[in-house]
Amino acid sequence: MYRNLITLALSLTLIVVSAFSLTAQHRLTAERMLEIQRVGSPVVSPDGRTVVYTVTRMLTEENTSSTVVMMQSLPSGEPTELVSGSSPIWRPDGGAVGFMRGGQLWEVNTDGSNARQVTDIQGGIAFVQYAPDGKHISFTRNIKLDDLAIDLHPDLPKAEARIIDDLMYRHWDTWHDGTYRHLHIAPYADGQITGELINIMEGQTYDTPLKPFGGSSQITWRPDGRAIVYTSKKLTGVEAAYSTNSNLYLYELETGLTTNLTEDNSGYDFYPAFSPDGSRLAWLRMETPMYEADRYRLMMRTMQDGSITELSVGFDQNVNAHRWSPDGNTIYFLSGIEATVQLHAYDFRTRRNQPNIRKITSGTHDFTAFDLSTVRNRTEIIAARMSMSAPVEIFRVDPENGRTTAFSNINQHLLSETDMGRVEQRWVTTTDDKQMLVWVIYPPDFDPSKSYPTLLYAQGGPQGTVSQFFSYRWNFQVMAANDYIVVAPNRRGLPSFGQDWNLQISGDWGGQAMQDLLSAIDHLSEEPYVDSDRLGMVGASFGGYSVFWMAGNHENRFSAFISHAGVFHLESMYGETEEMFFVHHDLGGSYWQTPRPVSYDKHSPHTYVQHWNTPMLIIHGELDYRVPLGQSMQAFTAARRLGIPSRMVIFPHENHWILSPQNSLLWHREFYGWLDQWLKP
Repeated sequence: MYRNLITLALSLTLIVVSAFSLTAQHRLTAERMLEIQRVGSPVVSPDGRTVVYTVTRMLTEENTSSTVVMMQSLPSGEPTELVSGSSPIWRPDGGAVGFMRGGQLWEVNTDGSNARQVTDIQGGIAFVQYAPDGKHISFTRNIKLDDLAIDLHPDLPKAEARIIDDLMYRHWDTWHDGTYRHLHIAPYADGQITGELINIMEGQTYDTPLKPFGGSSQITWRPDGRAIVYTSKKLTGVEAAYSTNSNLYLYELETGLTTNLTEDNSGYDFYPAFSPDGSRLAWLRMETPMYEADRYRLMMRTMQDGSITELSVGFDQNVNAHRWSPDGNTIYFLSGIEATVQLHAYDFRTRRNQPNIRKITSGTHDFTAFDLSTVRNRTEIIAARMSMSAPVEIFRVDPENGRTTAFSNINQHLLSETDMGRVEQRWVTTTDDKQMLVWVIYPPDFDPSKSYPTLLYAQGGPQGTVSQFFSYRWNFQVMAANDYIVVAPNRRGLPSFGQDWNLQISGDWGGQAMQDLLSAIDHLSEEPYVDSDRLGMVGASFGGYSVFWMAGNHENRFSAFISHAGVFHLESMYGETEEMFFVHHDLGGSYWQTPRPVSYDKHSPHTYVQHWNTPMLIIHGELDYRVPLGQSMQAFTAARRLGIPSRMVIFPHENHWILSPQNSLLWHREFYGWLDQWLKP
């Protein structure tokens, strides 16, 4: 009897444990987030039947990451790991996949066999593309053209100095090293370079693609393989620092002739793409000089007569990542709308009085990249998609009705065991009686009868949408998992709500945008489950600026602040940053001009430090040259001099973002340690 009772008890225990193990859930932590495999953009094979994409895995102990190329057949094959490498591209005949490893082009057979190195070029190469006819490849190399201190003083080999004669002496996170990124073309056949490299920018002190973030999509081959178009801003020094005037250049292989295709515009022209028959060129344009957040317009040039047309006239949204359909009758693209990113199409064949542009998809998510698969004259969109509650995975999309089907499930197991908080969309009335979209993210197992500390999230940019992004740094689900309600408003200046909403912030950084932030947190503070005595505010870049500004103007709403890479002093920011066109346009001009722009006296956070009274954590990467470290140092000095509880965390080898795994973990520990100290009992 006793033995039977023990047996029964053990059996019941096993049943309970088994049931728990099947349903056991975890909240999303910084450590768990590093376990997420990061899925790259899809690249479809020439026959439309297979997709390759990258998966990057974070190696926390080694403080690095590894990337592999995955292959998966359509419509729903199982993914297989093809090879270790990055940046996969299909060879035009579909018989092999090119990829990058160690700064060189490699190829691998489609069954994963015979990985072999194609190039062995000193200094390495980047942004490789095959010519459509398979007879050439293009790539960029760094070519040294400018003298450094060691070149000017070779008899002083141990001297350390930077000799600077003009602006753009550093960019983003790198000092100018005398080199420029030049486009090269090489003859190619059967996996080998068969002749001499041609530098089509020989002697030019310019770059392609545009630094720092331009990629292969700023370069395109003409379908016949006899010409190539590239993007470059052919300006130097002060002119380059104060201009957004990039152009598209057509280089013809037979004649060596280069032609500027976009001389008519003094703003950005980039992202060229030929129609399948090569008769038309589509690209993106910004018209306003020095305005880096201008509307992205979809442009088209008829190559025979050179005529230029804007296809997106009347479309009050941005166009991104455009691709031609195989028949040339449609251009598919991404566009932000009401804080989501959706697939759209421009149809050349529409009935009279019908709009050319139609929205394909809808839903609470962001599409981030896509490619096209065409089999038997049927086109399907293969797209990468994410949301605040799910990292990037790949989906199949019907371009006619927007029906979406999951394709990759790289993180399915991990996510199935992770509890995510509810994401709510709210429309809040602003102080000037506008409607503003605000995302509210609740903790998992949210209980409306309880009272929660709440965070106001201030977005950067200043023109960067609070869309459905899944961030590995500012992750709303991680914040919610730490039992904070997150309030994330799409304040004035954020795209996807029309150009008037976007334009308002320029010259008014500390004006309506700050009132919008207050409108959002004041609206949520009326909820009984928001503890108005435990409010915090966090943000990076312009969000960090917002924190510094709010610290002197919040009228005791907040009990804790965190500013990452924030702008503190507008005059010194104007003198320290590198892309001068940004501050010159957005602040209304230089601080010494007459009349003096109001930004410097009305909107600079340093003018309000006498009102600071709230604990503040300040974080910065030492290699951040966009918002230089001195901005945070000035703010920290002011906080300590005023006796305000404060801490500064500096990452010597990080830039505007904190990227390495262990630095990321340290960042999260300091971030939540500070919030918990001041916002939790």
